[in-house]
Amino acid sequence: MRLRLFQRNGLRFAQRVIYIQSDLCIHGPDFMTQPDDTPEPNGQVADAVKGNWVDTLAPSGARPFLRLSRADRPIGTWLLLLPCWWGLGLACLTTQSVGWADAWIAVGCAAGAWLMRGAGCTWNDITDRDIDGQVERTRSRPIPSGQVSVKGAVIWMVAQALVAFCILLTFNWAAIGLGILALLPVAIYPFAKRFTWWPQVFLGLAFNWGALLAWTAHTGALQWPAVALYLAGIAWTLFYDTIYAHQDTEDDALIGVKSTARLFGSQTPYWLRNFMVITVMFMAIAIIMALIQQDNLLIMVVALGGPWAMGWHMTWQLRQLDIDNPSTLLRLFRANRNTGLIPALFFAFALAL
Repeated sequence: MRLRLFQRNGLRFAQRVIYIQSDLCIHGPDFMTQPDDTPEPNGQVADAVKGNWVDTLAPSGARPFLRLSRADRPIGTWLLLLPCWWGLGLACLTTQSVGWADAWIAVGCAAGAWLMRGAGCTWNDITDRDIDGQVERTRSRPIPSGQVSVKGAVIWMVAQALVAFCILLTFNWAAIGLGILALLPVAIYPFAKRFTWWPQVFLGLAFNWGALLAWTAHTGALQWPAVALYLAGIAWTLFYDTIYAHQDTEDDALIGVKSTARLFGSQTPYWLRNFMVITVMFMAIAIIMALIQQDNLLIMVVALGGPWAMGWHMTWQLRQLDIDNPSTLLRLFRANRNTGLIPALFFAFALAL
């Protein structure tokens, strides 16, 4: 075996790691971090919340499929849902109207977010099954651990997507069209880490599509404030998912997976600060564009409190950040549920004025 000082695909080195000439996912066992072979009890996934409802209350036969959908880790559903509620809330503020149809949009988005997050995660696990088996944090997922077959996962993915499509059909035609287009970034995302250092951008494109869809479901047309809100959401995704990706940087380096966490390295706080500024800026622009024609200054001021408070919450995360502490990284990532709830609550309060 001949040692080299660089990788053939040009990926960056992890510190204190010996590299051999290899392809993306083929490494000799002597040069890989050897994971603990002890399986998680009862098929539990390593990074799931302990004592979650899937592991304690769900029927045993359904648990592997619910784990595949990340039902034991609800943070992803929140991160997919909250931009929907941003778009709906800002649209209602723009038209100064809210009714039972909007209540259904909010509920439909919640159900759709749960289902499509599940379908998207199932698709991600199908495409990443060989990679997940080589990463300590993900090797306990249902497919690499043998709890669910690939065929079973495909059937489960299609079932979730079909139910979500039925919900989508209750919206207007413009929103239905946007919902169908959302499948494109969802389909591309799992492969992005193989060809770009910025896979988090593709995740942001997929996860924040609901801001466009919910706005359109209320107003009947896609408009520029929704686009600005969408860009704010993408920057927010770059913020929280870079934090999340730092948990896997060593394993990712070994198997050739790219991420913004690996790209930024020790400069991560600088980049996260920029993403925070972009998030706040574009959300403020969206609010101003949406409400500038109204004569109620108080509503605009209250709505602008959303990105302002959101920025402070992100600043708190930056102060807590330790890119070498996995437990801190996971805790901060999960804290972004509250980060995203902040502007949604400000929009709701502004609607009540």
